[in-house]
Amino acid sequence: MEEEVGDLPAREDDNDSDRDEEDRLFVWMVNNEMDEEEEEEEEDEEEVEDEQPLDTESSESYELDSPAERSGHIAVVDRNIMYVWGGYKNAQTHGFFDLYLPRNEVWTYNMESGVWTKHVAIGNLHTSMSGSCGVCVDGVLYLFGGHHARGNTNRIYRLPLRAPSLVWEEMRDLKGIPPTCKDKLGCWVHKNRLIFFGGYGYAAQGSHRGNFEYDESSSFWDSPGRGWNNHIHILDLETSTWSHFYWNGESPSPRAAHACATVGNRGYVFGGRYKNYRLNDLYYIDLDTWEWHELIVPQQGPVGRSWHSFTPVSSDHIFLFGGFTTERQTLSDAWLYCVSKNEWKPFKHSHTGSPRLWHTACSGPDGEVFVFGGCANNLLSQLRAAHSNELLVFNVQPKSLVGFCMDAILQHRERLSGCWECLPKHLLHSLKQRMALGNTLGS
Repeated sequence: MEEEVGDLPAREDDNDSDRDEEDRLFVWMVNNEMDEEEEEEEEDEEEVEDEQPLDTESSESYELDSPAERSGHIAVVDRNIMYVWGGYKNAQTHGFFDLYLPRNEVWTYNMESGVWTKHVAIGNLHTSMSGSCGVCVDGVLYLFGGHHARGNTNRIYRLPLRAPSLVWEEMRDLKGIPPTCKDKLGCWVHKNRLIFFGGYGYAAQGSHRGNFEYDESSSFWDSPGRGWNNHIHILDLETSTWSHFYWNGESPSPRAAHACATVGNRGYVFGGRYKNYRLNDLYYIDLDTWEWHELIVPQQGPVGRSWHSFTPVSSDHIFLFGGFTTERQTLSDAWLYCVSKNEWKPFKHSHTGSPRLWHTACSGPDGEVFVFGGCANNLLSQLRAAHSNELLVFNVQPKSLVGFCMDAILQHRERLSGCWECLPKHLLHSLKQRMALGNTLGS
């Protein structure tokens, strides 16, 4: 497989860019356009999350029937389709170099049929990135921030997913003051508003409620330096206006590489990196009253981490998986947080041998969580990063009746295939695709 020149990320350092400085220096000497190790903010996560690709894009996945391995990408779900974009991977021939994945490449995964499909998007998306924030609202993917070969960005783009072709559009005519350039932030969606929290980047200009904690080590690579923040910025999609809200209550500390989840009118945030610590605190903000609440969970819960995922799976449960500890251990544990009971419960699963950090996780239509990509080892070590393109499926909630029936039909395909033509067309199409793959979803 060949790689074409585009965007090449460098290793993150031990701060929130969590890449070893020796690697960063090596890449910098080779290509001074490379943005030295992403912001050493967000704990070692950011070390991973801040990886700065050089100006070399990878197109190795062109002939593949599934996406290339990657970390620091985004994934969103619209209907029963998961969309994957961006991130970076190892170069095939350059030691510890990293390559950003092509900006025009979007992969889709059909959660019913188990089929991956590659799409080529057009439009004005300006560069490949990692550590961006991506969310889907009413069939439109919104992409904010991230880290690219020359630093952070605060541009925001939209990608309509239900149009005949995928066309990126930069949202330029917005009112109000946008967030500063940053990556490894979180987002909640509520009442047609995108609510961004935290991240690693540059200090905000003007008056802001909250704190910015300067990362002293970043001055070695950046001018001006970067740091962590706990600011909240809202983009109202109806009025196309940025605003900065003043909340009530005691807010979480500045952080990056944390994970956010929206349940009802509450925006939850767990963990993340702040200075040299990866946190295990849990907060929520009431998205109607803008009041913060810290949740003190009585029993023992997950250890502190960054670069993890935190995925709503019902109106009462959020699924936590993986991440990276203060001791630089890549995790494979899973937990369920029960909103009504305010309790953590360990979740037993069959993927304990597949640790992940800086992966993505999306909730499926049949009680599953689909974890894609990420890194399986310590991104900040001298070892070659073990980026993955594996799809891990966690059956967190009971399957629907349709899901059980689909599995039963496939299991007894020889006896039942003669009756398939009686099924609705969309179910017949999914069965035939899964039959061709020999894939039983969630197995």
